[in-house]
Amino acid sequence: MDKNQTEVVREFFLSGFSQTSSIEAGLFVLFLFFYVSIWVGNVLIMVTVASDKYLNSSPMYFLLGNLSFLDLCYSTVTTPKLLADFFNHEKLISYDQCIVQLFFLHFVGAAEMFLLTVMAYDRYVAICRPLHYTTVMSRGLCCVLVAASWMGGFVHSTVQTILTIHLPFCGPNQVTFCDVPPVIKLACADTFVIELLMVSNSGLISTISFVVLISSYTTILVKIRSKEGRRKALSTCASHLMVVTLFFGPCIFIYARPFSTFSVDKMVSVLYNVITPMLNPLIYTLRNKEVKSAMQKLWVKIITFR
Repeated sequence: MDKNQTEVVREFFLSGFSQTSSIEAGLFVLFLFFYVSIWVGNVLIMVTVASDKYLNSSPMYFLLGNLSFLDLCYSTVTTPKLLADFFNHEKLISYDQCIVQLFFLHFVGAAEMFLLTVMAYDRYVAICRPLHYTTVMSRGLCCVLVAASWMGGFVHSTVQTILTIHLPFCGPNQVTFCDVPPVIKLACADTFVIELLMVSNSGLISTISFVVLISSYTTILVKIRSKEGRRKALSTCASHLMVVTLFFGPCIFIYARPFSTFSVDKMVSVLYNVITPMLNPLIYTLRNKEVKSAMQKLWVKIITFR
């Protein structure tokens, strides 16, 4: 295969969800509602944490504010293009745009994985070493851990992108989603080694992070002897466990297996790209009295200011 052949494909066709215009219109309204909810919920959490002195000084809520920012970035990587394509008969994305989307999807996604691990460590220190909590989880350490999460995401995404851009694409050019597994399947080359490296990267990171998170929460519950203490710990960690399961479950399904295509892959991708970032604010606020109280105070300030 010569060089000219390998450079034929410069854009991809996105398969979309349906060929029926009425269904597409309904899906547009649904996904627009999801996207607006993501922005409203996560911005509200960020503003609430920033405006409340107690929440702003707490390591847990500082990390929660950063998680909300990552959720905004994560959903914005793909959702605007998804919404725009509902109005396009030919759903096209250029090769360069696809690679950029792929890069930022893995950059922000991996950073969120690492940040959730940091949040689990924060809960471990708060519950198992309460007397040392403010000393161990200082603002300086929290900033370092958040920066490390972003750096880890950048390194992970750079590796994924470099492995992808060196592949030749000469047709077919229809892809369900601009992510590593579906794009790799379109390459005009033997991708076995590349797939193995990517599964070892994305799949291993997802699986190990999930195991570490579940192990840390299990350790917290085991170390607490009293029923009352265990009940409080379970209440505190329940929201974190819900977020972890919703985020890591689809990621492990997509990345921790050979890059074969299943009919449910598109819906699973929608789950962790659109649904989970929308649910995170609901999970953390509905189960958290401190956040709800701070939001009520913020609302009173807004009304009073008017």
